[in-house]
Amino acid sequence: MGENCKTFPKLPIPGKRNILITSALPYVNNVPHLGNIIGCVLSADVFARYCRLRGYNAIYMCGTDEYGTATETKALEENCTPKEICDEYHAIHKEVYKWFDISFDEFGRTSTPQQTEVCQAIFKKLFENNWLSENTMQQLYCDTCKKFLADRLVEGNCPTPGCNYDSARGDQCEKCGKLLNPTELMEPKCKVCRNTPCIRDTDHLFLELPLLKDRLEAYVNNMSVAGGWSQNAIYTTHAWLREGLKPRCITRDLKWGVPVPHEKYKDKVFYVWFDAPIGYVSITSCYTTEWEKWWKNPDDVELYQFMGKDNVPFHTVIFPSTLLGTGENWTLMKTISVTEYLNYEAGKFSKSKGIGVFGNDAKDTNIPVEVWRYYLLTNRPEVSDTLFTWADLQAKLNSELLSNLGNFVNRVLSFIAKDSASGYGSIIPDVEGAESHPLTKALGEKVGNYVEQYIEAMEKVKLKQGLKVAMSVSGEGNGYLQESQFWKLYKEDRRSCSIVMRTACGLVYLLACLLEPFMPSFSREVLKQLNLPPETQLSLADEKGDVANSKRPWNIIPAGHKIGTPAPLFKELKDEEVEFYREKFAGSQADRADRALKAETDAKKMAEQLNKTKISDGNKKERAKKSSETKSKAPATVEGEISISRLDIRVGLITKAQKHPNADSLYVEEIDVGEALPRTVVSGLVNYIPLEEMQNRKVCVLCNLKPVSMRGIKSQAMVLAASNSDHTKVELVEPPKDAAIGERVTFPGFDGKPDDVLNSKKKIWETVQLDLHTNKELVACYKDLPFTTSSGICKVASISEGSIR
Repeated sequence: MGENCKTFPKLPIPGKRNILITSALPYVNNVPHLGNIIGCVLSADVFARYCRLRGYNAIYMCGTDEYGTATETKALEENCTPKEICDEYHAIHKEVYKWFDISFDEFGRTSTPQQTEVCQAIFKKLFENNWLSENTMQQLYCDTCKKFLADRLVEGNCPTPGCNYDSARGDQCEKCGKLLNPTELMEPKCKVCRNTPCIRDTDHLFLELPLLKDRLEAYVNNMSVAGGWSQNAIYTTHAWLREGLKPRCITRDLKWGVPVPHEKYKDKVFYVWFDAPIGYVSITSCYTTEWEKWWKNPDDVELYQFMGKDNVPFHTVIFPSTLLGTGENWTLMKTISVTEYLNYEAGKFSKSKGIGVFGNDAKDTNIPVEVWRYYLLTNRPEVSDTLFTWADLQAKLNSELLSNLGNFVNRVLSFIAKDSASGYGSIIPDVEGAESHPLTKALGEKVGNYVEQYIEAMEKVKLKQGLKVAMSVSGEGNGYLQESQFWKLYKEDRRSCSIVMRTACGLVYLLACLLEPFMPSFSREVLKQLNLPPETQLSLADEKGDVANSKRPWNIIPAGHKIGTPAPLFKELKDEEVEFYREKFAGSQADRADRALKAETDAKKMAEQLNKTKISDGNKKERAKKSSETKSKAPATVEGEISISRLDIRVGLITKAQKHPNADSLYVEEIDVGEALPRTVVSGLVNYIPLEEMQNRKVCVLCNLKPVSMRGIKSQAMVLAASNSDHTKVELVEPPKDAAIGERVTFPGFDGKPDDVLNSKKKIWETVQLDLHTNKELVACYKDLPFTTSSGICKVASISEGSIR
């Protein structure tokens, strides 16, 4: 990760596009989870790889953010020094990112002499230019520990009315989510000694953001347009500016941090959010001593920054204000790409609670890195929060990577690799006249257009769209193979077959190029199967004509080239594996550790028991007899246990909806549920959902209720909808857009066959319905299990904690 670059660090080249890429520095006191990985390092890596593919002069800088309260607190908990914590977790982060194929030019850290040097130099400039002020703050002081307590070193009762959580932190209450100041806590306690601290005055330094407002606004108004900032970044920045900027405290009463170079404040350090963005600069200074050619060169360098939405104001308000205040010619951010949150199954990823799949977990599964990268990037939360589910990962692997992409590459290379009696003996055929082969020429035009769309999306950092377009090229390739019927052409028109196979092989190479930023390990394997040397530089550079050449895929691989050995590129993920992973990663990391420990303890007990027990043949017979007696006395399984597995809930498509001729509050819908004929369904939704919103939409349909006549029209099923507590609002339960019509909605762990028709006398539907609801994340659930399809889970638009019927 950057080791090769250290000998010859890249510097900006006049006349070329010089792109400096950073991703938010991951905080060092935890293992990164998948939400962190897609939110910053993976997204930035895709863009960096794309820039290199295009021939731009790009560097990607990142590292661990190591100073601040959280590290000091963790060190106290683990009874070691902050440096030991940072060393341990920096190594873990580095290992996780290496496995994820993240191509940093430098992966550094903020606890370095270079960080101190750059940070203090910036501070001195701000001080000289009078952008800093002094002020007195009230802070909690512990007489026992003889120090001021940072916000995370205090716990107490939450002051928010109705909350009263007794372990609220000094910066935030985890129960109600309210941001706090330590002095607001009721009955505060020092986290170290548990004694009650007192309030004392302490002097601090503040960055005068209000005085810098005009310069900052000019920068934001210009660059947010020129750099095409993502909407969430623009919204958050303008919200800060609208509310009015306030002086920002940049010092803290801590030991672990960059010391403040001022006699009065020499016992304090800089606030982590003042020094963390400066880490981008200091890490670049570790990469090259000529770092100023990147960071003080706005005419020649474009700065692209990647992060999650919670980091925006620090990068669009505080960091640029800091740099503007120095009066120096800094390279300010041109483009910011911000992600929303990736949530996990039916809840949220949480580092503090250890909930979700973490970087080291992904590494420990047998799911390859290219699958993880692909799934995270197709699910990249660019405009709204998205959801990680195991069922969705399985669906995308099996239908998109295996059946579409892997299938195309394997069909092409396997056919070329066949011996010369039925294929091409692994040699790319030499053939002219592709331009005059209508199907092939049309394919070239389509693929050329896709490549242009891909470049347009990637230039605007619309990574999800770029990936979708690249996968469309694979879809075109499969369509081309089917339409050409190459297997017939081989016998009937060898020349046309040769054109098709050479063109398809060029498409395989082109896919390796387009997908390299997203799945570099996939592209490496494709190059190997094409028998191109590992050092082959995949390229989409304009000056080399690579983009123009994509319109002529038959010219990409030279005739006479011998390919390597084809092999399947993806492996199916089976239901039982998905269930295993869902179970394995259920709950928090602490829960998993407890389960593993219990399993180990149980195994040891079992082994000890077996060692102690020496059973004679007679004893065996006696035990066998007792066992059979016990079995005969055991109660039979309760037949027909009432659970969700008895319901036949399917994905349906409303093909037609109209008002009931004899009832003002009822709709009559024709719904396709995967059968020969659509079903007629009557629903009491007129007062809640406009007729135009009922047309041509996917819904969840309960198909095994006994048909019932409603005002003269027989309803053959029921559409499921959620309502709020006072039934003033009703919303349809919606399957994912890609869910297959007629597919049964499933619930993990409930795999039984549904009843043909629910027995109304036994109140099966009425009993199960009590456990149907939406959760806080708007996911439709039975108890705590989501309504699941092979394309993901079912949700509602806005009703949380509503009932479903």
